[in-house]
Amino acid sequence: MELWIPITIAAAFLQNVRSAMQKHLKGVMGTTGATFVRFGFGFPFAIFFVLALRYGAGFAFPDLNGAFFVWAIVGALGQIAGTLLLVYLFSFRNFTVGTAYSRTEPAQAALFGLIFLGETMSPGSLVAIAIAVFGVMILSVARGPMSWTGLFTAIFSRIALIGIASGTGFGIAAVAYRAASLSLGGPNFMMQAAVTLAFVIVFQTVVMFAWMLWRDREEISRIAAAWKPALIVGLAGATASFGWFMAMTLQQAAYVKVLAQVEIIFTYASSVFIFRETVSRLEIAGTLLIVAGVIVLVAVT
Repeated sequence: MELWIPITIAAAFLQNVRSAMQKHLKGVMGTTGATFVRFGFGFPFAIFFVLALRYGAGFAFPDLNGAFFVWAIVGALGQIAGTLLLVYLFSFRNFTVGTAYSRTEPAQAALFGLIFLGETMSPGSLVAIAIAVFGVMILSVARGPMSWTGLFTAIFSRIALIGIASGTGFGIAAVAYRAASLSLGGPNFMMQAAVTLAFVIVFQTVVMFAWMLWRDREEISRIAAAWKPALIVGLAGATASFGWFMAMTLQQAAYVKVLAQVEIIFTYASSVFIFRETVSRLEIAGTLLIVAGVIVLVAVT
């Protein structure tokens, strides 16, 4: 088994933990604050990863260059844009359609990987992406009132276009992060990923903190009051991101993003086995399609 596969699965599990904690924080702060904590409380851990690899493992610090800064900033802004658009979707009554289209991120990552990095994919890999994306889209609408006919005929609706734009932001971010990490050229994938993560997460922290100072200073007080659970979010989020960045340094972003959909399987497993919630046939079908897509992807890579 290639190393990027277990790294991605571990990152998906940690991201599920982070998401669960963020939902808890939504009860004591707003969406901006709950989003900020993954960056603001995550960057100390990201910096720790770099220092541990440099002084603990003895890996050399890579030489930063112009291409690194450009790709890292593009990725950071793309991720912020994708997140904001996804949150914006929740203000619409029928947001499930937009959410479904935002899940086209792996397919868009494959396209951007081809355009910006010249990365090609085998027919089997494209089939795996299509299966997994379709499965995630099923899950996105399984509990909503939207029909499948409406889902595909509404592709040019405002909600669908916002969802696709959200997926575009995330897709660009994934490819940009891979390009930034690869541009460092060494000393190894771990240090390259750690340095990329540290720069990106500090940049995002500064951008979001400046936004709150300008638009919502009260949110800063709410964040400070909830620093203990926020610290857990930061640790889980930074560690998960470190996993994503390592995986995307080793493998094309589109492959990583498809395998990353196992996070949804973890979420549904928690719902069934821990919270004893029931799942619909559509949800079961969507989960099975994701599993099938992952199996096909692993088999052809």
